[in-house]
Amino acid sequence: MILLGDAACGKTKLVERFLVDDFNPMRLSTYALTLYNYKFLSDEGETVPITIWDTAGQEQFNQLHPSYYYKAHVAVLVFDVTRKLTYKNLERWYGELQEYAAHIPCILVANKIDTDYKVTSKSFNVSSKRDLPFFFVSASDGTNVVKVFKAAIAAGLQNKEHPPESFYSDVMKLLGEEPPGGPAAVTT
Repeated sequence: MILLGDAACGKTKLVERFLVDDFNPMRLSTYALTLYNYKFLSDEGETVPITIWDTAGQEQFNQLHPSYYYKAHVAVLVFDVTRKLTYKNLERWYGELQEYAAHIPCILVANKIDTDYKVTSKSFNVSSKRDLPFFFVSASDGTNVVKVFKAAIAAGLQNKEHPPESFYSDVMKLLGEEPPGGPAAVTT
């Protein structure tokens, strides 16, 4: 799972709220990338290891972004409802996601709703325009944080178990051949 969005939109706080059910308002900005490991218990009783990539939103780390998407199965795109610029920058973040990992599902998150719950009555066109699942959340008070991560984990596991076909596998099917290692060996 990869978390994307501008600096200080609350990505790290969302992860902390999910993993340890805690919120500390003071935090330094993420430097490049922070990895978190989580053991998810599936409905079948299996423990599934989940790695959460909390990315830095600062421009100076842009050249690292392509490596962030490698083998990602789901993205959570976060903006801060108190800062309009973070919403405007979603198009850039979404475009980058499409460039490096167009095949993975993406969930859109409006964070910091605790500052003014009236914001939940607003509509944000990027979710409907891009047909993205959308959640209003608050890392501060925990509103919908668990729902977001459960939805992201479910989408990521679905994507991992049933990846979209790649161009290579499409060509091999047209030729009547299976890719080396069988269909499951092909990833995009």
